[in-house]
Amino acid sequence: MIADGDGLYDPATANGRFLLGLKGTLSAWELHTIRARMTAGLLNKAARGDLALTRPTGLERATLGRVHKDPHLAVHARIPLVFETFLPRRSASTVLEFFTASGLRLPRRDRGGEVVRKRPTIAAILAMLKHPASAGTFPYGRTRTLRTGSAAGRVATTRLAMEQWRLRVPDKYPAYISWATCEQIQTMLRDNHAEYDRNKTRGIPRPGKALLHGLVYCGACGHQMVVQEKGGTEDLCHYLRQQYRVPVCQYVPADPVAARVVAAFFEALSPVELDLYTQAMAAQCQQAARLEEAHQQQLERVRYEAALCERQFRRVDPDNRLVAAELERRWEAALRALQTAEEATTQRMQPTDTAQGALAPELRAAFLDLGRTRPDLWQTDVLSQVQRKALRRCLMDKVVVHRVPRDEVRTRIVWKGGATTTFAVPVSVGAFADRHGAAAMAQQMLTLCAAGHTDEVIAAQLTQQGYRSPQRPQVLPSTVRTIRLKHGRMQQRHQSHPRHVAGSLTVPQRARRLGVSPHWLYDRLANGRMQLAKDPATGLSLFPDEPTTLEHLQQLQAGTCTQVCFRAPTAEVHPQEQEVV
Repeated sequence: MIADGDGLYDPATANGRFLLGLKGTLSAWELHTIRARMTAGLLNKAARGDLALTRPTGLERATLGRVHKDPHLAVHARIPLVFETFLPRRSASTVLEFFTASGLRLPRRDRGGEVVRKRPTIAAILAMLKHPASAGTFPYGRTRTLRTGSAAGRVATTRLAMEQWRLRVPDKYPAYISWATCEQIQTMLRDNHAEYDRNKTRGIPRPGKALLHGLVYCGACGHQMVVQEKGGTEDLCHYLRQQYRVPVCQYVPADPVAARVVAAFFEALSPVELDLYTQAMAAQCQQAARLEEAHQQQLERVRYEAALCERQFRRVDPDNRLVAAELERRWEAALRALQTAEEATTQRMQPTDTAQGALAPELRAAFLDLGRTRPDLWQTDVLSQVQRKALRRCLMDKVVVHRVPRDEVRTRIVWKGGATTTFAVPVSVGAFADRHGAAAMAQQMLTLCAAGHTDEVIAAQLTQQGYRSPQRPQVLPSTVRTIRLKHGRMQQRHQSHPRHVAGSLTVPQRARRLGVSPHWLYDRLANGRMQLAKDPATGLSLFPDEPTTLEHLQQLQAGTCTQVCFRAPTAEVHPQEQEVV
């Protein structure tokens, strides 16, 4: 029997089952309707920006629900300092290094919602940089929660991209930065997270030798190339190898391409006249002023804490030693912290430290004359490798390379805005046959050799005609000599020993008449299947120049005999006597 406030039901009867089923269906629909109305009300309130979500650090909610900035001046000034430090450095880790080196703390909320000062962490800095409320925007639906398994309570939360948020109400909160700056920061953070396979992002500039790290794309398959610095800097495309276990798409030497891209970068930048010294010094002075303001606010907070400990100690009864001793210990600790902060402030205010931000006279002259001396400044140690990469990324979007001939890399620079610059970069190869136009170069070389020119003169003329050696940007005399000797062209006929002996043949000569390689004869001489005496005058292994010699060697080659012996001439033995086994 089942009972409720309206009556008593018997599930064993048709009437009871009908009424219970009808009431259950109506209750389930009523619960769905209530939940839908509550969700609609929540979304309606979120669309107006009035939904009370967890507020980020730096924003306070008043009694009537109005959101305003934190009234504490230190909090009010510390949060913009995070954004101002990130924009020129473009990395959250460098912001953390700056705050740690400066001894500054970040305002954070504890579990109770109160604002406290804690040591800066990368998670705290990223939370400030990624929250859109700092730009005055109310967000809703930034994450998506999905069940990951059949077990109850097992869910996964995924952070969505900005264009996938459910609601976004601009100008709802007092802003620390503009919305354009917020979008720029999100783009920087997304670009710093290097994911070659999924996002195709470039990653943050790193201090490696590869100048085009994160910018190079494969011209054959279109995927982003990675850097390999083992045994020389190279860009390689291994995406298809990872996905399908096929050979690597292409290897490209990084240094020649980077040098040509740097030259194109200066060609594009040459019409621009820059006066960066004033701007750099103004930005540095502004940064120093904000940093000094933060230090003064931190010193003022330490003084307040010391004064508060003093007032608490003086209000306590001196006879109550259990309380007075603890308050005295707190006061002493606050005074030591105040002394440390004042000493740090005095040290920062030393006259020698104020000139640290000034540039050297030669560096200042380089900044003032940057429009003319950019290439010279690039080669010096004034700019670090990271700064060179960051400067180049300001104008370049990507660099597409395709190594169609082995000795040439076709390069296309895609500039910011879509303009392109295309050129070919010659690179070194391992063999002369891999050079583009090797046959024409060899023919030209043999023509000059036949005209009686020396190797040095031929190398200079070929270099002027645009040819180059396999591993050098010019033609080397050694390359000319190698190709000349390969084709049997000798400038002077001279040998260290005679090659033609009357009545005899050398091993290469006999191998050429037999139709085998010299290695075949040397191998039989080494294993004893063929015995041949050396000429004492020349030191050469000589075969008798007789038809029977060729016949015996042909029998050895055919396998009808196992050993052949050619004896040296003596008084008892005729010079042409031979033994065949």
